[in-house]
Amino acid sequence: MSLRIYNTLTRAVEDFSPLVPGHVRMYVCGMTIYDLCHIGHARMMMAFDVVQRWLRASGYQVTYVRNITDIDDKIIKRAVERNISIRTLTDEMIVAMNQDIGALGIEPPTLEPRATEYVPQMLDMIGTLEQKGLAYRSGNGDVNYAVRKFPGYGKLSGKSLDELRAGERVAVLDGKEDPLDFVLWKSAKPTEPDDAKWASDYGPGRPGWHIECSAMCRGTLGETFDIHGGGADLQFPHHENEIAQSEAANGKPLANFWVHNGFVRVDNEKMSKSLGNFFTIREVLAKYDPETVRFFIVRAHYRSGLNYSDAHLDDARNSLKRLYTALHLVKPAEVQLDWTHPFAARFKAAMDEDFGTPEAVAVLFELAGEINKTRSAELAGLLRALGACLGLLQNDAATFLQAGATLDEAAIQEMIAQRAAAKAGKNFAEADRIRNDLLARGIVLKDSSAGTTWEVQS
Repeated sequence: MSLRIYNTLTRAVEDFSPLVPGHVRMYVCGMTIYDLCHIGHARMMMAFDVVQRWLRASGYQVTYVRNITDIDDKIIKRAVERNISIRTLTDEMIVAMNQDIGALGIEPPTLEPRATEYVPQMLDMIGTLEQKGLAYRSGNGDVNYAVRKFPGYGKLSGKSLDELRAGERVAVLDGKEDPLDFVLWKSAKPTEPDDAKWASDYGPGRPGWHIECSAMCRGTLGETFDIHGGGADLQFPHHENEIAQSEAANGKPLANFWVHNGFVRVDNEKMSKSLGNFFTIREVLAKYDPETVRFFIVRAHYRSGLNYSDAHLDDARNSLKRLYTALHLVKPAEVQLDWTHPFAARFKAAMDEDFGTPEAVAVLFELAGEINKTRSAELAGLLRALGACLGLLQNDAATFLQAGATLDEAAIQEMIAQRAAAKAGKNFAEADRIRNDLLARGIVLKDSSAGTTWEVQS
């Protein structure tokens, strides 16, 4: 069975075949970095972490691009509030993001472009759109995209222009010819700091959000690539606008597959900062170990809604213990994955059907049950190997089952010493593992020239 993926553009599960045989190029809209990431953000990054892991397990070379939006109204506002430069804020938030998602075992993308690195490419694309008559300058200095001049607008969201027009909440403002038009270049405001402005033929200003991703896509993956992903909330207007910009400028389809993950919900409401019902990754990791959080997210299908609660995380922890208990019974043998093995074949069939993690996890539990009966080291090795495809079951079983005890100061200092020894021996993977283990227990390390100190997360 070949890999099949649900394509938001066609609203169907389709056979997947990359444009270049053996090589998948994937772009995912990443974080706007003005604050700590919450568990909804983790869900998005986890979904595409699993996607890229399975693509690689399936034998593909993968170029995975996940961008960083480091210029935005919220970023400017937060930097001004804190009286620091935009770069200082965004650098700080990138470090925090990488610590948090690293603790969850989310692998770094192949490329992680920052929007501010691609402003010349954005201006070039805006110029092309203007030459083609799809962009116009307004009296206030902004440059806008003329939505009605792009024939395919609405094809991703399934919304017609009439439906969109019926949903308008404001009249034509800010020099727009039509309320549906969106900004490509924002004219600088007198109150904005200097580091929020770039020189251009349109005057000083900064790019609109949508043009950022269009330029970064093209700059890293080319005019057409295999998979474009992101959260379901980006389907409209962000991804719809990306299509309009990129396809008008390039004259080619932007992506063959559009993939969107579902929301995390709290009390049947989408988790978001605007609603104030969010939990940061750090807050969750102060109560639950990283692998439990990862398992909680991964065992749900990426397109489904995910209900967040302590009860669900407790259940995830207990379920994960059942898998580790099987691995604790017998030392797993080192095995090479054989996809013809009955358990492996069923796991593969599940993942090949639109990354069906619920069915794949069910196979892991069937395999654990067989290990409990047979005490087979080979089956234990297979369980670990299949778990690795999801970023699970790679910890020492005894350590996982015993985890949860509060660390005293002596234990923390011992782990800091072990990390220092690992760094001295250039075993940076082990050093990162120890840092992430401590972070998961609510202990933040701070390195300086004077040494390493620690503090309990607030």
